[in-house]
Amino acid sequence: MTSNTAPRAVIFAGPSLPPSIRPSDPALEWHPPVRQGDVYQAALTRPAIIGVTDGYFEVTPTVWHKEILWAMAQGIHVYGSASIGALRAAELHSFGMTGVGRIFAAYRDGILTDDDEVAVLHGPEELGYPAVTEAMVNIRATLDKAVAEGVLDRRLVARLTELGKTLFYKERSWDGILALAAGRGLPSMPLDEFMVWLGHGKVDQKRIDALEMLAAIREHLAAGITPLSVSYRFQDTGYHKAATRRFTEGLTS
Repeated sequence: MTSNTAPRAVIFAGPSLPPSIRPSDPALEWHPPVRQGDVYQAALTRPAIIGVTDGYFEVTPTVWHKEILWAMAQGIHVYGSASIGALRAAELHSFGMTGVGRIFAAYRDGILTDDDEVAVLHGPEELGYPAVTEAMVNIRATLDKAVAEGVLDRRLVARLTELGKTLFYKERSWDGILALAAGRGLPSMPLDEFMVWLGHGKVDQKRIDALEMLAAIREHLAAGITPLSVSYRFQDTGYHKAATRRFTEGLTS
């Protein structure tokens, strides 16, 4: 239990909300991209809100649904957006998790279903979590903007989207997509114009959604916090007890 009586939010973030754009706000407690057990450990400190944008997929076990459900059963509001946060919010919004942004809505509505849509490779915290690949959700948002601005037509965008989706997320980039497009004989003139346009036209939908979540959390904190009331009864199964013992041991080891 924390002795700090002021309402605060614990936020797990990486490339979607890098340190360079985080506001200086004592009510916000920043943590690295979420791993399995991190939400449970954060909930033990009794923040008013937990916000999740980025998290790990392959290098370590992914944040567990049940730790989010447990946190909400303790009265903690849990927000999700942008990346793994959007995925979990889409899966758990009916239980009370608050999803924010276009990416969350696309998962919630079944427009997106694959985890790889939000996955990227990124650098370490010391360098500011620079993304070194392109998230598929950002590619889609950028191509939508290109259509809206008359840079590309919908038929060509559909082909580029298909090519982007064929690339493994660790290899997904605009250079890779455009190289595949050239190899498939797609028309070079609009692609050349599009390449120039990318210099200023890219859309970082993950960052847009993460900033929207951050604004919603700060507004919630400012308005005053009433503990979350959930409609479910949390089942503390043997598996959950064993997992939480393991997570708690990580706090004391």
